[in-house]
Amino acid sequence: MRSTLLTAVVFCFTASGLLAQRQLSLLATITDPSGAEVTTIDPKDVRVTENGQAANVLKVEPVDRVPKVQVLIDNGIGMPPESIGDLRKGVRGLLEALPPDIEVTVVTTAPQPRFLTRPTTDRNTVLDTVNKLAPDTGAGRFVESLFEAMQRIERDKQQDAAYTIVTIGTSSGDGNVRDRDIQQIQERLEKYRPVIHVALLSQVARSAGGGVVQAEVGQAVAKQTGGRYENIAVPNRLATLLPEIGGQLAQTLGKGSRQFRFTVERPGGASGDLGNMAMGVSGKAVASVVIERR
Repeated sequence: MRSTLLTAVVFCFTASGLLAQRQLSLLATITDPSGAEVTTIDPKDVRVTENGQAANVLKVEPVDRVPKVQVLIDNGIGMPPESIGDLRKGVRGLLEALPPDIEVTVVTTAPQPRFLTRPTTDRNTVLDTVNKLAPDTGAGRFVESLFEAMQRIERDKQQDAAYTIVTIGTSSGDGNVRDRDIQQIQERLEKYRPVIHVALLSQVARSAGGGVVQAEVGQAVAKQTGGRYENIAVPNRLATLLPEIGGQLAQTLGKGSRQFRFTVERPGGASGDLGNMAMGVSGKAVASVVIERR
């Protein structure tokens, strides 16, 4: 979502360490309205609100972060074999929409997470592997693949990278998910602050567990990180939805995009539960606002 007004919603982390803070750090991607790069921002041009009340913007700092995108694809029994063409078309459209200098990793999740493309900035290599995307008779591992994606982020030697995960899941699989794995995903989300977009194909007739785990986890991680969550009923929607998500990423991770860290004092010195927050920058376009854990 991009706006020059106060419509960029900040999705709040629920960790108790954040609830006690009077000051917050917000990370936001900023461009000018035409998509050109912004080099500086005057704090006086920034407006942040919590429950409609103005917060005090103390400091604005540019952040240099190299974008890295992981794409997780459920190619298992929840994805009808006759729909593999729509899946390939959607994934190709997603990848083609990304800016050329982004590092991309592609992983299939059935019957367990496997690299289709290891991390690379070679776009031709990434696109060529889309043709290798094939259906599998196993179940996709939605939570396990997300767990491993967060593990790769944790092991990344690059400091302060801009991480994005796009997970294309189905309502099949994940019949036995460990609570500790979900807890560890949560802890890593708070530490490394990726943005996660989720497209979930729900076909209950094919689902051993009805997709409850996938839907709950998918909604939670998308909301927490400021990502997009889409629950779809027909596979051919992937052919158009995934390029849409790719276009959204191009706007927030593109050449003209720049991240800034905003140090904000909450209205009236508040230190309890975070309310609904929004921000805008005069004359600028705002996207992908998240709260940074300290």
